[in-house]
Amino acid sequence: MLILHIFVRENNLLLLLMIKINYPQFNFRIKEEENKEVIFDEVRKVWVRLTPEEWVRQNLIQFFLQELKYPSSLFSIEKEIKLGDLRKRCDIIIYKNSMPWMIIECKEPNVPINQITLQQILRYHQALPVPYLCLSNGNEVYLFEKTNNAFREIMEFPI
Repeated sequence: MLILHIFVRENNLLLLLMIKINYPQFNFRIKEEENKEVIFDEVRKVWVRLTPEEWVRQNLIQFFLQELKYPSSLFSIEKEIKLGDLRKRCDIIIYKNSMPWMIIECKEPNVPINQITLQQILRYHQALPVPYLCLSNGNEVYLFEKTNNAFREIMEFPI
C-alpha cells in the first residue's frame, strides 16, 4: 500500500511515498525497574528505558532481523557521531562490508515525519555518508537511496 504525503517547502512541493511495514510478532522482554518500564535490547544485550521512541526502534530492529534477515552483528544502536563541535547519536546504523551503509532515524509515533526530521537525518549523513537513509515514527516509514549525489525515494529495503 502506498500513501502519498505532501510537505510544503518554500512554495515547492515535496512528495513522499510511505512504505507500509507489517511488524513481526516478537516476545519482547519488558520489566519494571525503579517504577519505570525497561525493555531488553536484543542487539546491544542491555536493558533500556522503554520510551515511545525506543518502542519504535525495537520494532524496527525486529523487522530488519526477522523479515529482512539482516544479521544483528551489522547493527550499531545509538552510535555517537560528531557534527562539527556537537555530538549526536544515530538511532540505528547498519553496516555492510564493515562500512556504514544505512542510517535509520526513529521518532516516537506522535512525532510527524516532516522537513525537520528530513533535515536531521541529512545532517547525520554529512558526518556519516551512507547510501541509504530511513526515517520512521513506527506508523510511517520512508526510505531514500543516494544516487548521483542526490537522494531518491525507494519503496523496498535493500538486501
